[in-house]
Amino acid sequence: MSHAASVHSLWTLAADPPREIPAPHIEYAQLAPTLIVLGGAVLGMLVEAFLPRRARYHAQLLLSVVGLAAAFAAVVALAAGGHAGEKARIAAMGAVAVDGPALFLQGTILLVSLIAVFTFAERRLDPAAHGNRVDSFAAQGSAVPGGEAEQAAVKAGFTTTEVFPLALFAVGGMLVFPAANDLLTLFVALEVFSLPLYVLCALARRQRLLSQESAVKYFLLGAFSSAFLLFGVALLYGYAGTVTYSGIAEVVSGTTRTVDPALASTMGNDALLLIGGALVLMGLLFKVGAVPFHMWTPDVYQGAPTPVTGFMAAATKIAGFGALLRLLYVVLPGMRWDWRPVMWGVAIVTMLLGAIVAVTQTDVKRLLAYSSIAHAGFILAGVIAASPDGVSSVLFYLAAYSFVTLGAFSVVTLVRDAGGEATHLSKWAGLGRRSPLVAAVFAVFLLAFAGIPLTSGFAGKFAVFKAAAQGGAGTLVIVGVLSSAIAAFFYIRVIVLMFFSEPKADGPTVAVPSALTSTAIAVGVAVTVVLGVAPQYFLDLAGQAGTFVR
Repeated sequence: MSHAASVHSLWTLAADPPREIPAPHIEYAQLAPTLIVLGGAVLGMLVEAFLPRRARYHAQLLLSVVGLAAAFAAVVALAAGGHAGEKARIAAMGAVAVDGPALFLQGTILLVSLIAVFTFAERRLDPAAHGNRVDSFAAQGSAVPGGEAEQAAVKAGFTTTEVFPLALFAVGGMLVFPAANDLLTLFVALEVFSLPLYVLCALARRQRLLSQESAVKYFLLGAFSSAFLLFGVALLYGYAGTVTYSGIAEVVSGTTRTVDPALASTMGNDALLLIGGALVLMGLLFKVGAVPFHMWTPDVYQGAPTPVTGFMAAATKIAGFGALLRLLYVVLPGMRWDWRPVMWGVAIVTMLLGAIVAVTQTDVKRLLAYSSIAHAGFILAGVIAASPDGVSSVLFYLAAYSFVTLGAFSVVTLVRDAGGEATHLSKWAGLGRRSPLVAAVFAVFLLAFAGIPLTSGFAGKFAVFKAAAQGGAGTLVIVGVLSSAIAAFFYIRVIVLMFFSEPKADGPTVAVPSALTSTAIAVGVAVTVVLGVAPQYFLDLAGQAGTFVR
C-alpha cells in the first residue's frame, strides 16, 4: 500500500500548477538597427546556399546595402523619437543601452560600413582573369595558396561573395559592443564582431600567404585579449555579485542594498575590482590598438585585403572606444583616481610610439597602421578628460577619423603594378605627376591625419585636446601636440614624395575605379572638408549625444 501511496503522491505533486518561467521582455523597435543587420547577414548566408554562383554577387551587394541603409534609417528614427535624450532607456532586460552615445556610434558605424561595402564590391581594379571580373578577395578561400584548386577556381571565374554576410555579422557585433550594458553582452558582442574579421583578413587575392599569416596573428592575439577580458568579467562578478554595469557601479559607490549570501565573503573586495577592471580594460585597449597592446596592428593592416583593412581600421575603433567610454563612465566613475593615472600612461606612450615608429615605415599600409595607433592615443586623451565634453569630443573625433581612414585605404587600392597593389612608398614617387587627382585626394587625407586646419582632423584634435585641458590633463595635451608635430613630418614627407619626386619609368599605374570606390573616396573627401570647414553642427550633435543612461 505504501508503495502505491508514494506513487500517488508523486502524481499529485506533478499535477500542481507549474511554476511560470517569465518570458524576457524585448523592445524590438529599440533594437531594430542591430536586428536588421543580423537579419541581413542570415539572409546573405541563405543567398550563398541557394542562389546560383553568377547571381550571388549582385544579390549580396544589394542585400548588404539595403540592410545597412535600413538600419541607419532605424537609428535616425530612434534618435528623432527622443531615444538619444529624455527617452534613453536600458532595453532587452538590462542587456543593451539605447542612449545618445550608443545611437551616435551606431549611426557612424553603419555609415562607415555602407561605404566599406562599396570598396568590398569593387571589381574594376584588377585586370580580368580568364575573361571574368575579379575583386580583392581570393577566388576560393579554402584552396591552398598556389595550389591546383586555387588555379581551377580562378579559371572558373569564382568570386568570394561570402565576404558580404561576414561583414554584416561583424557590423552586427559592432553595433551591440558600444551599447552593451552588462559584461556578458559585451563579451558576446566582442566575439561576434571579431570572428568574422579574422576570416576576412585571410581572404586576399594577391599575397595570400601574407594575408593568412596576418589572420593567424590577429586570431591568436585576439584570443588572448578575449581571455583577459573574460577573466576580468569573472573577477568583477565576484566583486559585485552581478555583471550589469549599474549593479557594479552601485557596489563601487557603496549604495547597493542587496547582498547575495553566496558572494558575501568576496563582495566589495577591492583587489578583485582593481584586477578585474584592469583585465577588462586590457581587452578593450587591445581592440582599439593602444600601446602596449598594439603589436597586431601593423602586421594585420599590411596583410589583410585593403578593403578589409579600411573597414576594420575605421569601424573597430568606433566600437572599441564606445565600449571603453561606457565602461569608464558608467561602471567605474567611482574609481576615477585609480584608472586615470594608468590611462595617462597608456595615452602618452601610444601617442609617442605611434608617431615615432611611423617615421621609419616604408610601406603605405604599415605607415597608416602606426598612424592609427597614434590616433588611438589622441582619442584616449579625450577619454581621460572624464567630462561630458570629453565624451562628445571623442564621438566627434571617431566620426571624423573613420571616414578619413576609409578614404585613405580606398586610395591605396588604386595604385597598382603587375603584382597587385604597390604599397611600397618608393613606388609612390612622382604619383602627383602621373595622376594629379588621386595624389591630391590622398594629400587631403594625409593633411587631415596630420590635423592641419580646415580638415576634419584639426577640428577633432582641437575638441579632444580642449576637453583634456579642461579636465586637468594639460601635460597630455603638450605630449599630444608634440606627437602631432612628429606625425605631421611623415605625412608631409609622403606628400613631398608624390608631388616633388621624379616618377620612375617602371612605376605603378593608377587603376580607374568603378563608381563604387569613387563614391567611397568622394564621401571621404566630402566628410573631411565639411567637418573641417563647418564642424559646429556636428560638434553640437555629438554634444547632445554625450550623456550615458545610468
